[in-house]
Amino acid sequence: MTQLHDLTALEQAAAVRGGEVTPTELVEHALRRIEAHDAGLGAFITVTPERALAAAAAAERRLSAGGELPPLLGVPTAIKDLNSTAGVRTTYGSRVTADFVPTVDDAVVTRLAAAGTISLGKTNTPEFGYPCYTDNDLVGPARCPWDPALLAGGSSGGSAVAVAAGFVPFAQGSDGGGSIRIPASINGLVGLKPARGRISSAPMGGDATGLGTSGPLARTVRDAAAMLDAMAGPEPGDFAWAPPLPPGETFLAAAGREPGRLRIGRFTESVMPGAELQPEIVTALDDAERLLTDVGHVVEPAPPGLLGPEVLAAFERVWSLSGATLPVPPERVGELRPITQELRARGLAMSAKDAMEALTALRLFSRRFLQATAGFDVLLAPVTTMTPRPIGWFTDGADGAEDFERNKRYAAFTALYNVTGQPAVSVPLHWTVGGLPIGSMLVGRPADESMLISLAAQLEAARPWAHRHPAVWGSAAG
Repeated sequence: MTQLHDLTALEQAAAVRGGEVTPTELVEHALRRIEAHDAGLGAFITVTPERALAAAAAAERRLSAGGELPPLLGVPTAIKDLNSTAGVRTTYGSRVTADFVPTVDDAVVTRLAAAGTISLGKTNTPEFGYPCYTDNDLVGPARCPWDPALLAGGSSGGSAVAVAAGFVPFAQGSDGGGSIRIPASINGLVGLKPARGRISSAPMGGDATGLGTSGPLARTVRDAAAMLDAMAGPEPGDFAWAPPLPPGETFLAAAGREPGRLRIGRFTESVMPGAELQPEIVTALDDAERLLTDVGHVVEPAPPGLLGPEVLAAFERVWSLSGATLPVPPERVGELRPITQELRARGLAMSAKDAMEALTALRLFSRRFLQATAGFDVLLAPVTTMTPRPIGWFTDGADGAEDFERNKRYAAFTALYNVTGQPAVSVPLHWTVGGLPIGSMLVGRPADESMLISLAAQLEAARPWAHRHPAVWGSAAG
């Protein structure tokens, strides 16, 4: 029998508009599932049932009043705990900021609410979003629902778990070096990192490095596209603006179009020297290449030698820059996790000259890389070098520097496209013999999320994945 969480976000929205279900019923169903199952999964840091139910009641009043309705009215979602939410504590995954309550929403939070979605709370994230796994001193690790002994990835691990476990149909994440695509790959989801400037980082001024952006995690391409439509758009003063879609066009519409015959470059070069792919990752990538060929595209090797060792060195310096401005009083630095202390120390030790040289090096590299790969419509690449890692793999026996090195070895491919600002999506095309999902990454031309969405939807139609669920999906309570 179909349950409410079996419905996609778009199906839930249609059911609300059609009077088949109320927003309150959707929210109550989701809250029951969170209460029953999240203690063992760690999707949420903060759940806000009263606010969610009040928003559901307001949505029902809006339905009764008639008139034009927002596209996602009544659909439950969740906000990553790196994003400010007015009146709701925003911990950034740290004990140091565990009691911080913002007075304003981030623009992306405001836009999702304006589209009619109802947030159930704040999802788990590592301290200040630094590592590619999700674990902190507040609620512990976010665990992969397919195997709770494994980490769910990061830094949007909580959002990914909330979707994969059937708590919400889609959730907001953010990605500064792979933080949407990595948990999407691990949890069997669609995870889209939009182009630089597609989604505003207002009102705080955003990431001065240009690496980070918000984006959707969803079970289906259409849901991810609809969520991107809700989030997209600039605010005055933004660091970068992606060119808008043509009048009347949407990302959701792109999911209904064939992409045409594409030239796709398979790119497995990494900025991390000596990065090696586990056999199961190679199998997944080969599988993705065969599927792309089967649906009519041309896949060929991308040119080698595009990445020199100077790219990694520059990226590491830029990645550490934000550590210098963390909101941490000096007397509380010792409460930070080792990797945060390490990156904070590196950021504070960097001279202005070193910082500017690193930023400039990445800008110059981006131009060269985009020129060298301009002949391809899309790039195909791995998301991670390894299958999901067990709890403690990054931290056990490691100081902050070693933790960071393990992050680099594991997530050796995704950050490249934060540097170039290209849109990139992880799609769950492969499952291991043991039943674990492995995503493959598709990278688009600058600001061309529409092509990626069309291609991802084509692959989803050829090899559907939304029917695949971890065991918790069919568990009681909801």
